[in-house]
Amino acid sequence: MNKESYKSGFVSIIGRPNVGKSTFLNRVIGQKIAIMSDKPQTTRNKIQGVFTEDDAQIVFIDTPGIHKPKHKLGDFMVKVAQDSIKDVDATLFMINANEGFGRGDEFIIEKLQGSRSPVILVINKIDTIHPDQLFDLINKYKDLFQFAEIVPISALQGNNVDRLLKVIKTYLPEGPQYYPANQVTDHPERFIISELIREKVLHLTREEVPHSIAVIIEQIERRSEGNAIYVNATIVVERSSQKGIIIGKQGSLLKEVGKRARLDIENLLDTKVFLELWVKVQKDWRNRMSQLRDLGFREDEY
Repeated sequence: MNKESYKSGFVSIIGRPNVGKSTFLNRVIGQKIAIMSDKPQTTRNKIQGVFTEDDAQIVFIDTPGIHKPKHKLGDFMVKVAQDSIKDVDATLFMINANEGFGRGDEFIIEKLQGSRSPVILVINKIDTIHPDQLFDLINKYKDLFQFAEIVPISALQGNNVDRLLKVIKTYLPEGPQYYPANQVTDHPERFIISELIREKVLHLTREEVPHSIAVIIEQIERRSEGNAIYVNATIVVERSSQKGIIIGKQGSLLKEVGKRARLDIENLLDTKVFLELWVKVQKDWRNRMSQLRDLGFREDEY
């Protein structure tokens, strides 16, 4: 590695909910570190994904989708997203090719006006539209903001993602390698495990349980016998009816959540995992700042 010309920097990914930010991050990093769901606003904290090559290191900051907040948790998520634009070397503004321009994009562009770093427009999900529509979209956004670059991609299929990485590298300053080459995130394993469990709940409950769930990791313990890791986690919901849905008939849904999450956790930790899940009701937790802090949403940490 030529340290003299080594480039490194921090890049935030910003956009409306559900434009594919987490899918992009997971594609680039090569393993699942960001929760993916077809429900908007699944990412709540800035997840730093670290992409390292011989000549550069990009530290990605994935943010909650910017939306109009409806509760204190929503306020927190939008503040996190807005703060991520500050003090970065570049910002990726990601849009969904098949959704077109909306009020949310207008709001984000307004926030980006004060950005001192280059903003790259990333048009994601290009596999879902006709090339003529893409041309119209590019022209539309060109008139709204002075983007440093406009790069169309499909994060799901991997189309043009390598080109986007090359473009990002041109905007990075020379700098140190902040993280070891084999490190893909700066979040503790405890956080990623809780996100993997939450993702499975969202996938399996669909519309029945919206975003009123959180996951607390009560205990992670490596036991000498068999060298397995034991994880004890609590799924927090706002209403008793939601608790019933997550547990399912004779515990069937909770069992399936556990089975799917365990496989992902074993993949993450590269060892056998025993996972025990509980469900607890904490009324209106999204509007209670003290409970938000207890559940890990601490503004000073993210």
